Amino acid sequence: MTDISIPSSFWASSMLPEGILERWRVADDSLVAEGDVVAEVRVEDALHELIASAPGRLTKLAKLNDVIEPGTVIGRIA
Repeated sequence: MTDISIPSSFWASSMLPEGILERWRVADDSLVAEGDVVAEVRVEDALHELIASAPGRLTKLAKLNDVIEPGTVIGRIA
């Protein structure tokens, strides 16, 4: 099982420690391949893509517009 989490490198500073889950690029319970873009998050006015680091079936743990912080797990690939 592989977590899809928000890297702290998305933040240029700690002044705004929150971001938003803006878009899921795949449906819940879908099969994904390693390297697929699975979600987009907005942090400090920048949009970042989250990439699947392993192949498998995606389970979403967060909803659109959820507030995220560094390390937040938004999904899992099993």
